[in-house]
Amino acid sequence: MKRPKNLVDERRNQVLFELSTTPGIKVEELAERLNVSALTIRRDLQYWEDQNRISRHYGGAKVLETFQESCNINDLKELRKNAIAKKAAEYIEDGDTIFINTSSTALLLLKYIKNKRVNVITNNANAIFVQKDNRISVLLTGGELREPKEAMVGEFAYNNLVRVSANKAFLGCSGITADVGMTTAVLAEVAINELMFQQCTGLRFVLAESTKIGHNHSFVSSAISQVDFLITDNAANPEATQKLRDKGVKIVQVSPET
Repeated sequence: MKRPKNLVDERRNQVLFELSTTPGIKVEELAERLNVSALTIRRDLQYWEDQNRISRHYGGAKVLETFQESCNINDLKELRKNAIAKKAAEYIEDGDTIFINTSSTALLLLKYIKNKRVNVITNNANAIFVQKDNRISVLLTGGELREPKEAMVGEFAYNNLVRVSANKAFLGCSGITADVGMTTAVLAEVAINELMFQQCTGLRFVLAESTKIGHNHSFVSSAISQVDFLITDNAANPEATQKLRDKGVKIVQVSPET
């Protein structure tokens, strides 16, 4: 099955991320981390070499410039999202059942869960295309498919979620503030996001890059009292993050360079 271009781009950005953060990483290790063939990795390396972003050598490659010098704003966003997802994966344990919503950052979690048996319940149809450990089981909620996010929403999705629970939830958002809570720009996703937190018996995580911290969008998905952890990058506004801490939210900040 041909993979959507955005998923290919995500994988290539992840390859660049791994090269930037793990100098000397080999093709075989990259292939194992991303759960693809070594041939696919070599093609991705060829792509970045053609873009003059890396130099290849026997068994691997290295980034030609530092992260700050070489990447554009879209690369920065992808590296932040990957760093957030990678950190979030550390909170997942063998045997967990987790909720993931339509967030592209939350979906990246699937790439970083390794050597653990995990059940993933999601309304993100793109989950079927993500390269992941074969111990991960994905259960789709079903429902009305909304583009361009391939979000499954509506009464059918809601009624299926009512019948299940998870012990952890990892949700992305369009914005989050201490005063309003977690917000989204898509009205149809509000009920599903709310229900995922309601049906979660354990920790509730919000995954959001720094540009979303301290900003609100049109529709509230969750009160801030429902959020246990916020995982974001280290560029988040200090005043906004402190207000969230004051509300009892545990803040975990990561750097795309480490």
